[in-house]
Amino acid sequence: MKKNVFLVLALLAAFTLICVSCKSSPEPAAPAPKPAAQEKPEQSLNALRGPVSRAEEARQRAIDFESPLYFPSDWEAVEARYTESGNMPKSTPDEIQQAATSYNAVAETYDDLFKKAIPLFAQAREDEIISARSELINSGFTNYFPQYLQNADDIALAAQDQYEAEDYYTAKDTAAKALKEYETLLLGSKILLTRQEILNRGFRDYDPENFDLADEVAQTAIEEYEAGNKEAAVNNAEEALLRYNIVLTNGWVIYAADRRASATSERELALADRANIAARETFRGADALFNQAEEKFTAENFSEAGVLYIDAEANFVISRQETEEKRIRAEETIKLAEEKIGESNETAIEAERIIEGGSR
Repeated sequence: MKKNVFLVLALLAAFTLICVSCKSSPEPAAPAPKPAAQEKPEQSLNALRGPVSRAEEARQRAIDFESPLYFPSDWEAVEARYTESGNMPKSTPDEIQQAATSYNAVAETYDDLFKKAIPLFAQAREDEIISARSELINSGFTNYFPQYLQNADDIALAAQDQYEAEDYYTAKDTAAKALKEYETLLLGSKILLTRQEILNRGFRDYDPENFDLADEVAQTAIEEYEAGNKEAAVNNAEEALLRYNIVLTNGWVIYAADRRASATSERELALADRANIAARETFRGADALFNQAEEKFTAENFSEAGVLYIDAEANFVISRQETEEKRIRAEETIKLAEEKIGESNETAIEAERIIEGGSR
């Protein structure tokens, strides 16, 4: 019985110690609140990509339509701001936000320059097209190929419609295509004019082989153009023009040499007739032209030399004519003088006879 009481008392003491120990232990601390989520630097930099891309696109658009050409001082200023934006610190979210704001402002400035440049760019392209078209019409080429001009005009009108619809890049490409079309036709006009000059001056006979080959290549160029093979057409047209120019150049060389020989011969005849004395002024003018022709001939400027030789030859002929006219007038004067002298002699004889008769 005593053992049981002792055991109960021991258990009560142990229980009491456990309770005291629990009460004296500190209460566990409440869990610390989680820190607020912070924006990672990568996320901030991603937010900067949009403004940077916008500025780069606006800048390229302004360049494509020649804003630096039309507004050089404004362009220099915005370029400096663009560079500054790229050099701004970007280590913290605030710094990145400031850089983004700067890039957006730069993009707006580029866009403003683009809008101001558009009408100037369009006017410049229109002026180029009108100039090429006028030159083409004045060459007479369109009289032979009116449909070619109509096709080029249709492209130019399409570019105008695209510009008015504010489809600027498409309009830009179409205008370039129209100008290329007019320039291709201008190449054709040069071929036509060169060929006609060869025929008018009779130069075909100087180099018939090249002339006939040029005709064949020119016909191929026309066929390629009508088939829509513009690049092949241009290549053939350029070859044809080259060959026609060879014929024309060779023709001028031979022609100038022929005219030189004729002018030299006429000059020698004028000297033999003493035109340099009897028709001094005319001869001197002819001789000056001849000397100019000689200089051009030596410099291989045969076309100008040929024209000058012709003028010199004509003036040598005139100097000889003037000399001949003066000779004829001189002979008539001498004849009249001789007649008067003869009449004077007869009068003197008659007077002498009368005097002698009276003295008898």
